[in-house]
Amino acid sequence: MRFLRSLIPSVLVLGAGIVEAASSWSFDEAIISVNGKGAGVGAGFKDKLSDHVPLSKPVELGQADTLKIILTATEAGKPKRPHQAFLLLRDQDTGLETSFPLTVKDSGKGKVDFTQKDLPVQLLTSSQPLRATLLLASFGTSQGFSNHVFNLNVKTDPNAPQPKYEKPLRYGKLEEINHIFKADPKSGPVVISVFFVLAVLATVPILFGTWAYLGANLSHLSKATAAAPISHGLFFSSIVCMEGIFFLYYYKWSLFKTLPFAGVVGLVTFLSGTKALSEVQSRRLAGER
Repeated sequence: MRFLRSLIPSVLVLGAGIVEAASSWSFDEAIISVNGKGAGVGAGFKDKLSDHVPLSKPVELGQADTLKIILTATEAGKPKRPHQAFLLLRDQDTGLETSFPLTVKDSGKGKVDFTQKDLPVQLLTSSQPLRATLLLASFGTSQGFSNHVFNLNVKTDPNAPQPKYEKPLRYGKLEEINHIFKADPKSGPVVISVFFVLAVLATVPILFGTWAYLGANLSHLSKATAAAPISHGLFFSSIVCMEGIFFLYYYKWSLFKTLPFAGVVGLVTFLSGTKALSEVQSRRLAGER
């Protein structure tokens, strides 16, 4: 009776271990092959991978070779597609790692292949064979698979130049940069400005003389202002305001400040000018001009 009582816990522990082992991820029918470019059928390296014992000899990967692994992922002994499936390569000296995801179908059949060009520069110059670990895991209570399956010896061409490591761009604190902004634009020299102002003012007598020569009738000013005082007043005032805006733009204002005011004054000039010209046309049709 005592013997049976002492045997029951051992049986329970053993049964729990069997259940745990049955509900874990693994793989089956795993084949690893290394073929060179243009190699015929049967050439190259080919072997089977075990889920608990790594290959006894390192797998050699030449510069023109392609390493390929084909396997069937299993959960509790049944083929199934895991959520994660990676082949992890690790440098035994520095601990640097790189991973290659497996392409796995719903039936659990998966594959992965790569060449030397797919490996980082740090792993190409490793002094020891790279440690290859297969990772299989998914959601649920099943234990993931993570075992050492083989070692990879990368054989580079001794006659070819060794690959150089380029430091990646990293974002961080940099040295302070003192910006020198361009000075704000200024008006032209005063002498040139005064010269052009006098040149414009000198044309005013010529303008009035031309009006008198062409028969401008100032006696109609009272009739025009009496017939349409608002239109003529706004039209004349808007022209004066526009000249003032141009002066302020030249002297002080910026373009973004000038455009809104110029737009409003221009609209007033257009509307009032239309009414003022209509009044002038009515007097012309009446024969007063």
